[in-house]
Amino acid sequence: MPSGAQDVIVYEHPLSERVRTLLRLEDLFERIGYFQGRNDSPEHHVALLLIFEILEVASRADLKSDLLQELERQKQTLEALRENPDISEEALDNVLWQIDQASSRLFQASGKVGQELRENEWLMSIKQRTAIPGGVCEFDLPSYHYWLQQTTEVRRHDLQQWLAPFLPTRDAINIVLRLLRESGKTTAQTAQQGVYQQMMAGRMAQMLRIGLSGDYACIPEISANKYALNIRFTTQEGIQRPRASDTDVEFELTFCNL
Repeated sequence: MPSGAQDVIVYEHPLSERVRTLLRLEDLFERIGYFQGRNDSPEHHVALLLIFEILEVASRADLKSDLLQELERQKQTLEALRENPDISEEALDNVLWQIDQASSRLFQASGKVGQELRENEWLMSIKQRTAIPGGVCEFDLPSYHYWLQQTTEVRRHDLQQWLAPFLPTRDAINIVLRLLRESGKTTAQTAQQGVYQQMMAGRMAQMLRIGLSGDYACIPEISANKYALNIRFTTQEGIQRPRASDTDVEFELTFCNL
């Protein structure tokens, strides 16, 4: 990395559809945490739109069972580390407790994720209108306009109620992604004239992490499969189309796999 480097920007690239779904949901949960905590009705409108997005992404039929299976698999893997003198018993117990809590809450969540919202006709009428540009004007949905005029406390309480069915899923995703990120070993690499290639040679990975100093005014474009990894760094100037970087780029590369 260049000397005096600014903060490192991390780019994550999923290598499986499951991890892609988890990353999308993590991003949505982080954004709704911001907008739900604000005070004004336009921000709470955005929060509700994010709940609708979470509902769509989380509706994948096998998401809940996938998360439960992964949590159980990680629990067994971690239990096997108890005799390892390099592992803190206290830290291990803490992670196992978090896994047990998340698994229990997720298991107790009945039915399909977000089913309670799908059965709410009022919310679904709003969701249907949001697919139309400008479709939630006050003359389209006067009852929604009325809700937006309620106090901050009322709106925030309602948003918390509507988001609640998704929280066990959020907690499970946070644990799985944290363990996934911590699983990798980071190495320093250089992209010669902005291009980096590496044969996978049987290497298993579910996600790539690329750390790039903010001093570099470029963006990684990642293409990967089970045979090869290709990273091409491009530069973006204003609103112009990105162009290939012609300088050497130092970056950090991490292969993550559970």
